[in-house]
Amino acid sequence: MTAIGWIQIFLFCAIIVALVKPLGWYMTRVFNGERTFLSPILRPVEAGLYWIGGVDERREQHWLTYTVAMLFFHVGGFLILYTLMRLQAVLPFNPQEQSAVAPDLSFNTAISFITNTNWQNYGGESTMSYLVQMLGLTHQNFLSAATGISLAVALIRGFSRSSMRTIGNFWIDVTRTTLYVLLPICVVYTLFLVWQGMPQTLGAYVDATTLEGAKQTIAVGPVASQVAIKMLGTNGGGFFNANAAHPFENPTALSNFVQMLSIFLIGAALTNVFGRMVGNQRQGWAILGVMGVLFIAGIAVTYWAEANGTTALSSLGLTGGNMEGKEIRFGIVASSLFAVVTTAASCGAVNAMHDSFTALGGMIPLINMQLGEIIIGGVGAGLYGMLLFVVLAIFVAGLMVGRTPEYVGKKIEAREVKMAMLAILVLPLMYLGWTAVAVVLPSAVASMANAGPHGFTEVLYAFTSATGNNGSAFAGLTGNTFFYNLTLATSMFVGRFFMIVPAMVLAGSLAGKKLHPASAGTFPTTGGLFVGLVVGVILIIGGLTFFPALALGPIVEHLAMTANTLF
Repeated sequence: MTAIGWIQIFLFCAIIVALVKPLGWYMTRVFNGERTFLSPILRPVEAGLYWIGGVDERREQHWLTYTVAMLFFHVGGFLILYTLMRLQAVLPFNPQEQSAVAPDLSFNTAISFITNTNWQNYGGESTMSYLVQMLGLTHQNFLSAATGISLAVALIRGFSRSSMRTIGNFWIDVTRTTLYVLLPICVVYTLFLVWQGMPQTLGAYVDATTLEGAKQTIAVGPVASQVAIKMLGTNGGGFFNANAAHPFENPTALSNFVQMLSIFLIGAALTNVFGRMVGNQRQGWAILGVMGVLFIAGIAVTYWAEANGTTALSSLGLTGGNMEGKEIRFGIVASSLFAVVTTAASCGAVNAMHDSFTALGGMIPLINMQLGEIIIGGVGAGLYGMLLFVVLAIFVAGLMVGRTPEYVGKKIEAREVKMAMLAILVLPLMYLGWTAVAVVLPSAVASMANAGPHGFTEVLYAFTSATGNNGSAFAGLTGNTFFYNLTLATSMFVGRFFMIVPAMVLAGSLAGKKLHPASAGTFPTTGGLFVGLVVGVILIIGGLTFFPALALGPIVEHLAMTANTLF
């Protein structure tokens, strides 16, 4: 660990905090339907889309109608993406003549991209045509990200409104998010990435002759446009199999740093949107504080573990830390920071192989996902996931002082607590349930590249990543099998929608409640005590739920490592 390394980490945090307020202000105006500097250009396009779709801007939706619209929207997205992959061989923009994608892999990939997971049981450059990459995958990157943001805004309206039956209009929210937030940033972002050296072309792959005289085919394509939204929308799916470790997908140290910033940008700014819409920006800063405490703790452990390396390396006199699976051009600190950022934000992009991290260094990304993508989290999903934990923390505080719990003027009662618990408990059912099946089923065990606790961690990481809609992997696991394609798809679907539905029930319930002014007995929710309470509730729930599984995987692997036993 070095001073320069910590300066990079604190610079990253400082830039994110500096961007939270201006972007939060802009997004609040967008979601409230107020005029922005882009309105003269985009407002006619927005109105035209509503006219084509038959959407009435003045008509809002009940939480059930809002949720059903969102679900049907994703059914359509699934069918389009699945069909594109199955018909890939006969469709245009396929210069490498890629064949049709297998049915089970098409099913897994379609579920993956509509759920904002982008789990990839395939190599992008060797499996997908340009048309599928652009019209299928990049298209869904925009829409799944816009959906997450829209759902977060709907839940915020539940907290901010009083005695109302509606929480907004899904079609309006997803349109405004795409037009006014995602597209403008991605246009500028794509140009930046091209400037940094990222390909953006429809030309065929390039044939080259090496200095030794060997023939090599270099994959290119419309890369920059997909990378921009995959990072900004916390999707994570790479154009290339090596993802952000590939020099065409992450050309420079500057592109690496900007990609990390873009992963956190919208998720962090949504906390400010929450504060503005409930009428107290300090509420948003308190939520960001909870996220920040968990993030800093995670990066401290990961950076320390990777900088110290393993006992086996130290015994050989190699004291430079663990560089296995990392790009030399990024080094330990940028690789560790990227790993924590991408799993804290439910992005899934990687610039180093998490399978090659030390036991404790790989455990932190695993814990980030197991907590339910709440440390910044996926765009929108992180905020509504964190608000579920806030509801539980407020309920616990109410029990301790013997008062009906309140948060931002809304009384938290039995229905809200039940919905929060339902959304949170469904996640470990997928993480732990499918892992238990996979480690005893012979065909699933055959996919593990490593024995012992590391192999167990590979499986646990896969189902945690899928359920948490992250998409990163311990690359030692062979996931492109019938068993994993179906079970991981199930995990992704449940992890996304079985969390969304209770959150929307919560939004509708809260919107119908009256706002109560704060009194002398109201628990303050903008200070350090509140931040500490929420952090404590998160860690206690996570510890009680996941410690036994972690003890079988990374913890026992770390203890074995100290005795020079490696897996």
